[in-house]
Amino acid sequence: MKKVFVTGGTGSFGQEFAQEALRKTPWEITIYSRHEQLQAEMQKSLFDPRKKVKYLIGDVRDKHRLNFVLADMDYVVHAAALKNLDVTEYNPSETVKTNINGAVNIIDAAIMNNIEKVLVLSTDKSVSPMNLYGATKLCSDKLFIASNIHLKTKFSVIRYGNFTESRGSVVPLFKKMKKQKTKELPITDFKMTRFFINIGDAVALAREALEKMEGGEIFSPKMSGYLIADLAKKIYPRAKLVEIGRRPGEKLHENLILNDDATRTWEYDRYYITYPEFDWWNGKVVGGGKKLKEPVFFQYKSDLCQDEESKRMTKIRLD
Repeated sequence: MKKVFVTGGTGSFGQEFAQEALRKTPWEITIYSRHEQLQAEMQKSLFDPRKKVKYLIGDVRDKHRLNFVLADMDYVVHAAALKNLDVTEYNPSETVKTNINGAVNIIDAAIMNNIEKVLVLSTDKSVSPMNLYGATKLCSDKLFIASNIHLKTKFSVIRYGNFTESRGSVVPLFKKMKKQKTKELPITDFKMTRFFINIGDAVALAREALEKMEGGEIFSPKMSGYLIADLAKKIYPRAKLVEIGRRPGEKLHENLILNDDATRTWEYDRYYITYPEFDWWNGKVVGGGKKLKEPVFFQYKSDLCQDEESKRMTKIRLD
């Protein structure tokens, strides 16, 4: 029975992770977040006869609170972050406090409490970032990977694209506007593409990463790249698409693995793993993969991953 502590646990990922644990794992889950109303709603909606899911109020900015609540935990899944692009651009200091200072607090508390493994949820926006959210997550990723110099606790990162069912995704937004019979759908740029992943697949991969990680890996799931305009048309064919312009810090396409990182990247059936270049890394790779043959030509970008097979893997419900 592993005790798993999930920060930002009332978000879309945390709720699915808790449900998955109730169905398929013997884990005991502790949900940690600062939103008491969402915790109350989650407790009502999540049927848990064995009381395997517990709830704690707290903030990753509070180092003392983290030291206290991590005392008897085995694993940490760190999903807490300020993520909304508009909010983070206009509140930079608050974003740093949560996404960077909060990361340092998680690292310190995990090491002090001898946590076995810490898996950090990151984003494609942390790769070659041009907005504050991505920049803070890149900093966070590097903090966690470098912390593997401490031999007891293992730290790894998993970088996702957009969760199809999350509150901040365009998919629920387009579905809501379709239900409201809105005549127009706003598109920031007709050429814009994004990575998407079904949240159930995201949770399954996180569970697998927790089991296989040795510390220092960056997991990048194989995802489909969607042209946002095409996605809007498939969800709501009758609506007129209106281009409204990109927001500050918004890229046209997202990139998950750069050429410079591809030299340290191995391919697996459902994901890639980029291994660290620090001298403490023991060279042990997860079994079942193969090193990229021509990494200098490798690109993992959302505009280059729009084939039908990857779209079937993403499983976006358009109804």
